[in-house]
Amino acid sequence: MLVLVGYLVVIGAVFGGYALMGGHFGVLFQPVELLMIGGSALGAFIAGNNGKTIKATMKELPLLLRSSKHNRQLYMDLLALLYELLAKARKDGMMKLENDVENPAESEIFGRYPALMADHELMEFLCDYLRLVISGNTDPFEIEALMDHEIETIRHEAAVPQHSLAGVADALPALGIVAAVMGVVHALASANLPPDEMGALIAHALVGTFLGVLLAYGFVAPLASLIGQKVEEAMKIYQCAKVTLLASLNGYAPQLAVEFGRKVLFSTERPSFTELDDHVREVKAR
Repeated sequence: MLVLVGYLVVIGAVFGGYALMGGHFGVLFQPVELLMIGGSALGAFIAGNNGKTIKATMKELPLLLRSSKHNRQLYMDLLALLYELLAKARKDGMMKLENDVENPAESEIFGRYPALMADHELMEFLCDYLRLVISGNTDPFEIEALMDHEIETIRHEAAVPQHSLAGVADALPALGIVAAVMGVVHALASANLPPDEMGALIAHALVGTFLGVLLAYGFVAPLASLIGQKVEEAMKIYQCAKVTLLASLNGYAPQLAVEFGRKVLFSTERPSFTELDDHVREVKAR
């Protein structure tokens, strides 16, 4: 929703300022130049990306209108889930987690956290490393290195739409210049026209430069930036799970292990020590 608010502010500031200086909006209405800029930008986007990138970008764009799912409650659920799993392993042994890990959809522990279960990538990440821990003979340093590699792969894949849109944003000002040059060529080819008509043609041509820059920095570049922010938010949940599991592997009690995980969260979503402690006590009471 903030995306739409931002777009309205951009439009209001640019066109409102133009109106205040006495500009005529009819001059700015140049659908042909918009067609040249938008069409060439779309063509460059298709030519410069493979099918997977195009599909990922198209899938990501509608999600930008939604609020982030990575909120404080989701992290509280993750830490509570990890606490339950680690507490069960500490009490009954790691092998007792095998049924939960192999069939999380049928697990009573996992079933208490439907929001986490809906994130299939996160569930696969957790279950894969819990399987490694259950198998035994696991070195915490090797597990940490493997986790870092996988998180970096997830981050790189999630950032693909960001890079593709950033490329379009970088190209739009130049494509606007192309449209403007085409307009100037048309104006110069009509040099026999009266000065007022020639001035109108040149004004129409310059609209191309205006549209290219406005679309780039007012509309497309902010989307790329927003995707980058969402990627960093999404990585925190993996880092939280990683730190918690590693703390447990290094011998810390479940309640201390989830405290390690709490510390890596952004301050805006990080629950306080008391909040997390109360939440863990509620889990223990169940």
